[in-house]
Amino acid sequence: MEEKEILEPALYLLPSALSEADVDEVIPARNRLITSKLRYFVVENLRTARRWIKRCDRSFSFEGVEMVELNKQTPESEISQMLEPLRQGHPMGVMSEAGCPAVADPGAALVNIAQKEGLKVVPLVGPSSIIMSLMASGMNGQNFAFLGYLPIDEKERRNELRRLERESEEKDRTQIFIETPYRNNKMVEILAETLQPDTLVCVAADITDGERESIVTLPASQWRKRKYDYSKRPVIYLIYRGMGEVAKKRGRRR
Repeated sequence: MEEKEILEPALYLLPSALSEADVDEVIPARNRLITSKLRYFVVENLRTARRWIKRCDRSFSFEGVEMVELNKQTPESEISQMLEPLRQGHPMGVMSEAGCPAVADPGAALVNIAQKEGLKVVPLVGPSSIIMSLMASGMNGQNFAFLGYLPIDEKERRNELRRLERESEEKDRTQIFIETPYRNNKMVEILAETLQPDTLVCVAADITDGERESIVTLPASQWRKRKYDYSKRPVIYLIYRGMGEVAKKRGRRR
């Protein structure tokens, strides 16, 4: 795509960084060029979006730019009208606070409406903490599920983890979830205590954040002895007790 090209009317899904890493290291130049040409944006957070756009293009001018917020507090009745510029033939961008829009993100509701109306949707390449943690975990990438947040109540959380562990074994599935950063250390502790000793646990922290990035997969029994501090860090959790691990265990018994 060259500078002089005009964007076709479409809903462009614009990934943003997961960390403060150099923009050139995580976002393709084409994304930044498309972003610089857009004048209509639907974003999860206005302040975060403005800051990110300036990181992509310091010369970007917000004069004449229209930005509306779409987040968990947005009434469902207000979402459809956000697509009005696209209906009138103007290209639009959708942006999450971090990572890929519409993946574990309120932007999915907007994309759903666009698809129902036959409006063109263009996903752009960018970092997804869910996919990148799965790639680096060594777990099953053929069958996986993202589950969002687990129950806050500790008893319910432990019961859910046991259920997910059984499901992982029965369906050969990698289970992926997240936690509020200040509860990370407690989450690792609960995983180590609750899961069977040979169930694999991956803790993926600060993805794309240079030297701070840490993606470690170990059996639950080893997490019980490991020293760690994930407090206030963005973390993705993965557990796996699929057929592959069960087969290895049975083979050892023979």
